[in-house]
Amino acid sequence: MKATEKKTAPQLQAGNDWARQQLKLVIVGHVDHGKSTLVGRLLHDTHSLPDGKMEAIQASCKKRGMPFEWSFLMDALQTERDQGITIDTTQIWLKTPQRDVVIIDAPGHKEFLKNMITGASQADAALVIIDAKEGIREQSKRHGYLLHLLGVRQIAVLVNKMDMVDYAENVFRQIEQDYREYLKSVGVEPNCFIPISAREGDCVVEPSKRMAWYKGESVTQMLDVFRVAEPEDHQPLRFPIQDIYKFDERRILAGRIESGTLRVGDSLVFSPTNTHVKIASIESWPAQKTPIMQASAGQSVGITLEDQIFVERGHVASHEQHMPVVTNFFRARIFWLGQKPLEIDKRYKIKLASCEMMAEVRVIEHVIDSDTLEQLKATSVTRGNVAEVTFRTRGMVAVDDFNTNARLGRFVILQDYDVAGGGIISLEGVADQRVGAAEVKSKNIFDVDFGVTAQQRAVANGHLGGILWFTGLSGSGKSTLAKLLQKRLFDKGYNVFCLDGDNIRKGLNRDLGFEPGDRSENIRRVGEVAALFAQAGTIVISSFISPYREDRKKVRMMAPDAFHNIYINASLEACEKRDTKGLYKQARAGKITEFTGISAPYEAPTNPDLIVDTEHMSVEESVAALVRYVEHNLVEPVKNMMTDGVGDYVGTGI
Repeated sequence: MKATEKKTAPQLQAGNDWARQQLKLVIVGHVDHGKSTLVGRLLHDTHSLPDGKMEAIQASCKKRGMPFEWSFLMDALQTERDQGITIDTTQIWLKTPQRDVVIIDAPGHKEFLKNMITGASQADAALVIIDAKEGIREQSKRHGYLLHLLGVRQIAVLVNKMDMVDYAENVFRQIEQDYREYLKSVGVEPNCFIPISAREGDCVVEPSKRMAWYKGESVTQMLDVFRVAEPEDHQPLRFPIQDIYKFDERRILAGRIESGTLRVGDSLVFSPTNTHVKIASIESWPAQKTPIMQASAGQSVGITLEDQIFVERGHVASHEQHMPVVTNFFRARIFWLGQKPLEIDKRYKIKLASCEMMAEVRVIEHVIDSDTLEQLKATSVTRGNVAEVTFRTRGMVAVDDFNTNARLGRFVILQDYDVAGGGIISLEGVADQRVGAAEVKSKNIFDVDFGVTAQQRAVANGHLGGILWFTGLSGSGKSTLAKLLQKRLFDKGYNVFCLDGDNIRKGLNRDLGFEPGDRSENIRRVGEVAALFAQAGTIVISSFISPYREDRKKVRMMAPDAFHNIYINASLEACEKRDTKGLYKQARAGKITEFTGISAPYEAPTNPDLIVDTEHMSVEESVAALVRYVEHNLVEPVKNMMTDGVGDYVGTGI
């Protein structure tokens, strides 16, 4: 919510008084199964209608010459009355004996499923309505699966229009059995099944004498049974920045606190930039007479900082102890509603909290048939289907796993400026690419001076220490060139050693697999080893796919003056034709998962120090280019240093 918006909904009582809890409830169901009728009946029977509302609707119906319908009590749009369908989500407040309920009525027909996603994404619990006469429909199954997808775990199934089947218990029990089996197959355990007649009021508020065989709760009783989610101010702080205002000399960062609590004096970390700063003040609108010292989840506030740092819309403030993950790729389970299929390598705008960013679909792992639940291989996702997808964003984003913090674990996908889908994020196997994310766990660690300087090593070896970081697709020629270059440099008398993916994974990194997280850790360890070699004055040739730019950036930061990013460039088609190890063939057959270029992304360097185009250069030409690069950057500086005098040399070598 923007800072200039006013809250019109009832608020929870201050402090820890939860006597009047607030339940967010979504109501879903197939078109014409009775959602709006149920809401209208609930509003009337719980005395939650504004004064005069009932009379106004009755007068409107009389004027139009149409019979009164309970659904008119909550239909907010004039066009809905004309068309006879609900076309948007509508929020209405209801009071039960125990709590305030925000009812989110969501459309049931397929054309407006995207609005149902918007409604369900806010809900603590759900009511699924099924027509007793029509029975379970395709949309009934879709809605059940979609609720599970969006993380709604509390579900009551209402079998409506029992008056149309003479309140027959056997009809109710059959629907209960069939739908319970379906929900179980998608991992959903409904709280209860309730037979109702929304039109006649049976089991809506009071038990029904016409269904004495039913001994469970009524709808309103169930609303008081549902658990309200843990207060979000108990969760880690997530404060997405929505805008930056300038008042006099102050810069006020405005946004809505999605979870957690912030206080004046707190030290914040802004993601994805990983900058640290303290809160100087908390501002609110309208301004308060006394200074605000803290604010919690759900509040829209502004903050000023003790130091001026770069912050923009979409950045997320958190405490250092519980930071979100910073990454440029993540896995997601999505529900697609776009008119055009979602396709691999296509770009889409995603909205995550206040952040909007372009993202590419890198992998479609499988599409899930919402009726049979079969996992199908696919290269696109058509309208109305659920899929497991990997996205790569154009920049770093701050995210949470949905199961950890839903506020930064949900996102919306736009296609042609319209909502085309939504999804939840899974960070399983995803590495935190935050610069400096890894902590040194050992304490009492001190730098040691061993008495041999980098200059002395350079003079003794005849060259500077350096890291020649070969990156490129499997089959591009990295290992071949690394071996030949090592031999050529060794024959020239240089101190050189080669680190290769295969030999490292047999020893130092034998405990790592090929999941994204393991890939990043593999490169981190290799980078640390390579930096040590460079400090020792060695020319170390590191031959690794290292598919992620951020991982290569981290290695450069370990030894910035020694790092040389060398892109061994060959197209995917050329690499597949070579395929000396048969890896591409196995990956295409699905026998190797997470294979770079096929089922996992490769991010080519944007500004490498050297490009060796092995698709158009011979092996000899490629090695010669590498030798020239080494001699120019690692050998000639030492020759110049020795000519000018060692004492005049001020470089470090690394």
